[in-house]
Amino acid sequence: MAFSSCAFVTGAGSGIGEAAARRLASDGFAVAVVDVRQDAASRVAEEILSVGGRAISVVADVRDEASVAEGIAQTVEAFGSLTTVFANAGINGMQCPIEEMTLDEWRATIDTNLTGTFLTVKHAIPHLRAAGGGSVIITASVNGTKLFSLPGYACYSTSKGGQAIFGRMAAGELARWDIRVNTICPGAIRTNIGERTYRRNLDKVTWDLKMPEKWPPHLGRPADASEVADLVAFLASDESKYITGAEIVIDAGLTILRG
Repeated sequence: MAFSSCAFVTGAGSGIGEAAARRLASDGFAVAVVDVRQDAASRVAEEILSVGGRAISVVADVRDEASVAEGIAQTVEAFGSLTTVFANAGINGMQCPIEEMTLDEWRATIDTNLTGTFLTVKHAIPHLRAAGGGSVIITASVNGTKLFSLPGYACYSTSKGGQAIFGRMAAGELARWDIRVNTICPGAIRTNIGERTYRRNLDKVTWDLKMPEKWPPHLGRPADASEVADLVAFLASDESKYITGAEIVIDAGLTILRG
């Protein structure tokens, strides 16, 4: 049996990915909850199933091509098709002065954030084409697209800027098959990504910047992951059918006053 709306969501074991998987499932999507951590993927999928949604857990490392290809094949086998891809998996990685960053630290972030996005989209394309089109959504960041002042973020920002450029190129290439590609650029979000963030000697490259007491300007608080999931759900739906190649900032005005 082929479901009409099927989503492959990477990094879905926590944070924005988890919130998006839950929201898409509540909107009627069959969802592949994809994460490198089996326990996290299983937990989210089981909780979606427990409230009447349709979900499977998929263990995949987005840095590994064979793993990604197998995860997508597993999804299509379970659901019969693929119509939506949310390339969301990412890490902050090491934050440190450029001259102190090791090549292994650089590669860990680039391979997860940028190469992982490429591999996810690459292996999804044949199935999206077979479905007659669909939606690809990429999680980049305001860092590397709108914001360039955070200390030690050279590698992370490079990976996120690269994702946004890749999204635009993919949008132009895939439009002929009715595949839309859009990039979201969140600002400060309440997630657990900090658990996989490492910092070293940032005092050497820190600028003395003081933000207003209410920051970001609108609402004055980080976003909840569910608020980003609302945007993902819109981009996955037919309500956004005329939107492709867009970079959509969701940051409560943070980058209006800080660039």
